[in-house]
Amino acid sequence: MWTNRRSFLGLAAAAGAGALVSSGGQPAFAVTGAGRPPATDTPTSGEPDPTVWREFGDPLVPATGFGPLAGMTVALKDLFAVEGHRVGAGNPAWLAGSRPETTTAPAVAALLAAGAAVAGIARTDEFAYSLAGTNGHYGTPPNPAAPERISGGSTSGPASAVALGQADIGLGTDTGGSIRIPSSYQGLYGIRPSHGAVSTKGLLPLAPSFDTVGWITRDSRALRAAGRVLLPRGGGPAPSGAVLAQEIIDVASPEAAASVRRAVAGWRAAGLPRVRGVRFDAGVLPGWVRAFQTKQGVEAWRQWGPWVSRHWESLNPDVRSRFENASKYTPDDLAAAERVLREARARVDDLLGDRVLILPSASSVAPTREEAAIGGPVIEQARAQTFQLTCLAGLTGRCAVSIPVRSRTAPVGLCLVGPRGSDRHLLDLAVRLEAAGV
Repeated sequence: MWTNRRSFLGLAAAAGAGALVSSGGQPAFAVTGAGRPPATDTPTSGEPDPTVWREFGDPLVPATGFGPLAGMTVALKDLFAVEGHRVGAGNPAWLAGSRPETTTAPAVAALLAAGAAVAGIARTDEFAYSLAGTNGHYGTPPNPAAPERISGGSTSGPASAVALGQADIGLGTDTGGSIRIPSSYQGLYGIRPSHGAVSTKGLLPLAPSFDTVGWITRDSRALRAAGRVLLPRGGGPAPSGAVLAQEIIDVASPEAAASVRRAVAGWRAAGLPRVRGVRFDAGVLPGWVRAFQTKQGVEAWRQWGPWVSRHWESLNPDVRSRFENASKYTPDDLAAAERVLREARARVDDLLGDRVLILPSASSVAPTREEAAIGGPVIEQARAQTFQLTCLAGLTGRCAVSIPVRSRTAPVGLCLVGPRGSDRHLLDLAVRLEAAGV
């Protein structure tokens, strides 16, 4: 148990930042000498990789001010309004019918005013309705931490741009896990803020009840720096402790579960507060996922149904299947789902109170590209298992930070799910964990 809030806030951060590394100096997930490629300021081929970027500039949009993000660059998920540029939403038919935006989304404008420049507009899964990053129209962005594996999505292009060193911040969205999953798959840091903490104005929505604006970086200090610009001042009190439920961790693959357990075991050795165990019936999670996906689907169909009904042929098979299911939900389905979600939120709030929940960010390491047929069984199974973990933040509106931890074969993320409004405290904790090397 954490002794008190003063001890939580008073943890001394060790000097230094950068990628989380093992004692041998290799990236935390490395098995041998393989790791992230060196960061580059521009696409290494001389031309932007079209699986990563829809538009790329030098920069595409310059900073409008000077501040704490001066000199940093941003890869924008192709859902945000940028004055003078179109929004493509990961679908060529939508892009062809869109017009240049007349305003810039507030989240983007805040980064520009703080000194960051927009490097470019990066790829997304269609309408952000996927967690894989396997867009059949434009290809799958690279995962430089595990080149034979997929990138994760739907914030796929921004994550890959950050991992490649072609941007410092990947601004994206997280509805059901779309920041946390690519962060986990690529050994990056990412945050899904408390619901409503960052403005979604100027963003193409998927499911407003769950949509959040989040971001991805290569290290925790950059993640926190962006948070100091984007998050509201103040917020909620510091969490009073941290807990984990072995039953939730066991939803993940043995490798991902073991990686999280090893990381937590290192907290006390590094002088960090002890983590308490709690009991949880993980058997309820599939039902919670169904309720989450029902409400998400109803809202997605309200937003996109009229357009999708005229453009079914433009959709990739996986996204088309989700919209087909979404079109069939009835008012009774929604009412039943909302009852389950209310009960789930109350149960999680009772369990956690003002404590941080620790769990894997995704259910496994990234599937291989060979396994990743769009809409295929491996991807769908990974999605179903991962949703049991990611839905816990979404259905409660809590903030969640993914941090890379040591693993055997490929990157794994440890997720910190904090109380609503504790975003800044969670970012501070991520910095302390990186400095401690756990």
